[in-house]
Amino acid sequence: MEPLQPARRANRENTRFHMAHMAANLWRIFSTSIWIITSVSSSRTRIYSPNEVTLLDTRTVPGELKWAASPSEGGWEEVSIMDEKNIPIRTYQVCNVLGPNQNNWLRTDWIPRSGAQRVYVEVKFTLRDCNSLPGVTGTCKETFNLYYHESNEDRESYIKESSFIKVDTVAADESFTQVDVGDRIMKLNTEVRDVKVTTRKGFYLAFQDVGACIALVSVRVFYKTCPLTIRNLATFPDTVTGADTSSLVEVRGSCVNQSEEREEPKMYCGADGEWLVPIGGCLCNPGYEEKSGVCKACAVGFYKAQSSDGGCSKCPPHSYSLREGAKICDCHSGYFRADADPPSMACTQPPSAPQQLISVVNETSVVLEWSPPRRLGGRSDISYSLDCLICPTESHSLTTGKSIPRNHTASQPEPQHGGLGMQSDQGIVGSEFHSEKGVFQSRPVLGDYARLGSGSTSALPSQLCLPCGTNVLFFPGQNALKTTRVVVSELRAHTRYTFIVHARNGASQASGAGAAQSASVTVTTNQAVPSPVSSIQATDVTRHSLSLWWQQPDRPNGVILEYEVKFYEKDQRERSYRIMRTFSRSVDVTGLNPLTVYVFHVRARTAAGYGEFSASFEFSTNSDPFPLIGEGVNSAFLLLSVSGVGVLLLISAAVFIISRRRSKYSKTKQDSEEEKHLNPGVKIYVDPFTYEDPDQAIHEFAKEIDVSSIHIERVIGMGEFGEVCSGRLRMQGKREIYVAIKSLKAGYSEKQRRDFLSEASIMGQFDHPNIIRLEGVVTR
Repeated sequence: MEPLQPARRANRENTRFHMAHMAANLWRIFSTSIWIITSVSSSRTRIYSPNEVTLLDTRTVPGELKWAASPSEGGWEEVSIMDEKNIPIRTYQVCNVLGPNQNNWLRTDWIPRSGAQRVYVEVKFTLRDCNSLPGVTGTCKETFNLYYHESNEDRESYIKESSFIKVDTVAADESFTQVDVGDRIMKLNTEVRDVKVTTRKGFYLAFQDVGACIALVSVRVFYKTCPLTIRNLATFPDTVTGADTSSLVEVRGSCVNQSEEREEPKMYCGADGEWLVPIGGCLCNPGYEEKSGVCKACAVGFYKAQSSDGGCSKCPPHSYSLREGAKICDCHSGYFRADADPPSMACTQPPSAPQQLISVVNETSVVLEWSPPRRLGGRSDISYSLDCLICPTESHSLTTGKSIPRNHTASQPEPQHGGLGMQSDQGIVGSEFHSEKGVFQSRPVLGDYARLGSGSTSALPSQLCLPCGTNVLFFPGQNALKTTRVVVSELRAHTRYTFIVHARNGASQASGAGAAQSASVTVTTNQAVPSPVSSIQATDVTRHSLSLWWQQPDRPNGVILEYEVKFYEKDQRERSYRIMRTFSRSVDVTGLNPLTVYVFHVRARTAAGYGEFSASFEFSTNSDPFPLIGEGVNSAFLLLSVSGVGVLLLISAAVFIISRRRSKYSKTKQDSEEEKHLNPGVKIYVDPFTYEDPDQAIHEFAKEIDVSSIHIERVIGMGEFGEVCSGRLRMQGKREIYVAIKSLKAGYSEKQRRDFLSEASIMGQFDHPNIIRLEGVVTR
């Protein structure tokens, strides 16, 4: 056994020498590959995507990296290699493929995350094919592990391996062999892994080698942002992507200069750093248009009125702009724009005066006709209005001393400067009338008078004209007319009128033009028949007679010479009628039948003839030989509550019935009643307003009457509370009497009902031959 010992020792030393020699060869081969790879990769210019923000790039770090390696010797080793531009490149490499159970760690310095929520780790490395290495079966690996650890401390000297969180096991897509090294063909791998970092200010990365022959050529750590961009005239800032790979970050944009928000601009920043789904946007302000994503002012001669308009437009006809950024173009001198005109519409002018104004007088009516203006001002919205003036009836005198004949026609061409007359077949026509506070000053047209006289002219006195009253009627209207013909009626007879026809369009108000756009005509109305009588009243009605009286017509149109009264029985319907004439405004009609309804019409006559008959008025005689209503006569009234058309209200309605006192009162009874009223101890008047409930007062002072006992015949007037009708009352065991019925109108208020019942309560307390008697009420 002894001689074997030196042999064994020599064998062990030979094996150790052989392994060291092999490791040295592997290291020499691997170092050569690093230089080749580095030379190739470093010669290329690195261009990163604009949406990537780099936190760490080992190729840009000056000097040594000095990352922490464990173990400190025999594991990861930092190697600095110069590229062809003599720029040092820092790499880390390890190649412990002969020993089993390798656990070599390499930890970076602290990396601030700078607001990032997800970072990306890009590792460029080379890896030796284990099959190309002899004697490493079972110990050589072709992967390494990537770890991270979040921390707020930027100088942690020791971190437990268990504190790191594994990101992934990284394998090479391609590995190189000895043949590749000899052919100077190196294969560089690039792997990218993403890590969610949200809990600390920064983090550490760690690389674990488990027995591979590997070199880390470069390590780059970055995060992604959606870069600054402009969409729909809204600026969206750099935005860091979300923490999750599927998250979308909503970002609100801000409008660019000289723009306004149309709809809230929003976009979503995707996890890959791309903008998604633009919503809303902005519009350039008036006077600006979009060009290359910005708003630029409109050029001179162009405008933009609204932000919703697409772009600047050229100024419309008869307008201009002298500065950039115009919102509207100004009109040229003499041209105008109405308030309702859009800025895109051309500037326009007011119309000229109406042409060929003529008038035709028919008693107290005048027909006016004219032609449209020669110049419409470039618009189609022309309208006309009329002024009616009452002027003195004196005729204008000429220098020759001759008067202008009434209704004379003065013909003249269309006015050129607003001072000439216009044509009319019934009066003097002019075109200069000015109004101020309802008083009109008219000036005669010199050209017309010169033509009528000897040829010379002189200054003529001016006249004050007053506006016509509201009784004058214009058909189809007086203002905003679209037609060129108007009929003026209800004028006074023998009166001198001046009519002014104005032509207007949308530009008239803006221009302030008035008199130069009008034409006028002066006429004198003829004599006319009087207007109808408006109302007729009857008094002293008996069985065979009654008295009528009426007011003078509203427009007598001269001296009333007489009145004509036509009447007939209502049942005859004008088949048989009688005529009476009178010089006064009243007449006594006799020879009538008792209890008969008659229809009466009245009309007036002047020198011009009879006017129209009045509307029909109905009056009825009675069965009493004495007047039904008159002074000193005991009159009878029936007061009854009626609602609707002839419908008797039996609910919450009061009915008063007052009978006519007959003259058959005996002297004894009359004395007795007077005595009763003179003696305050006999009966005391009670104010019904002291009762809280008016129904209680009415039942105490008035008698309830059955509605079936009442027969309403016709309406004879209107009272304070409603209609007053005539009718008959037949009480059981008594003869029928004529009564007046007073009703409470429909839709009455509670106060009206209380006053109505209180009036009945007051009348019910009196019983005297000279006071109207209350027969009763209907409240149910």
